[in-house]
Amino acid sequence: MTAESVEHRHPWPVPPPDGYTVDDLFTLPDLPPHTELIDGSLVFVSAQRDFHSIVIDLLVHGLRRTAPPELRVRREMTVVIDRRNGPEPDISVVRREAVKSRDQAYYRVADVLLAVEVVSPDSRARDRDTKPHKYAAAGIPHYWLVDMVGQDDSPVVQIYELGQATGTYALTGIHHDHVKVTVPYDIDIDLTAIDDI
Repeated sequence: MTAESVEHRHPWPVPPPDGYTVDDLFTLPDLPPHTELIDGSLVFVSAQRDFHSIVIDLLVHGLRRTAPPELRVRREMTVVIDRRNGPEPDISVVRREAVKSRDQAYYRVADVLLAVEVVSPDSRARDRDTKPHKYAAAGIPHYWLVDMVGQDDSPVVQIYELGQATGTYALTGIHHDHVKVTVPYDIDIDLTAIDDI
């Protein structure tokens, strides 16, 4: 097989010399669903496990059930950090006034109070290292990292809060069966309910 035949079978876009921008993220044709922009590079997401889908459903339901009227919970929406970074948290809690229309494709980072990432095999490094650093540097006050643990593949939620003095996240709790916290608002989620989904 020649390089020419490979090139014709996979018409991948050639990145600009300075990398892609968020404008490119929203205007390039035929990008796969849930494409993210990290440091000017397009990141394509692999097919998700069942765990990923049901944990997102469980958390979205729990977060919406207790959210005050001034907040909204969204799943898998781009958050524009700057012109070279548009990650897509699995879940975002945003200010109500940030929701402008039903055809909206992104939120500004300043409107995000909580970003949640559910770890997948292909996103492990991004969810544990890259994204928390970017979210913290951009000022998102709260970050949750959700992983699958144990023989029964249960969710565990690690909760982080942004330190005002350091500008970095500090771990405030690890929750195995139940998430009950008071920030960014009163949240009460039974993680064992995953078995009922």
